[in-house]
Amino acid sequence: MTKADLVEKVTGLGDLTRRDGEVIVETIFGSVIGALQSGDKIEIRGFGSFRIRQRNSRIGRNPKTGARVEVPAKRVPYFKPSKELRDLVNPGEAAKAS
Repeated sequence: MTKADLVEKVTGLGDLTRRDGEVIVETIFGSVIGALQSGDKIEIRGFGSFRIRQRNSRIGRNPKTGARVEVPAKRVPYFKPSKELRDLVNPGEAAKAS
């Protein structure tokens, strides 16, 4: 699913124009990005949570030349799906756990 597909789904829910759907989707994505940039955790019940993980600096290798490369420390976004979402994606495993 692309962003345009998501806008179409939102627009199809009611009496909304395509522009309204784009504004809604952009607002949601902007809010998620802004919260992650400020270091906040986002939790959407029944869907999952977004957070930032810190990766330490390390020595890597250039795959083409094999030369050592210093990889700096960085923050990366991380998504953890909720149990409900995992069960919906893997319905057979949910039945086994019961």
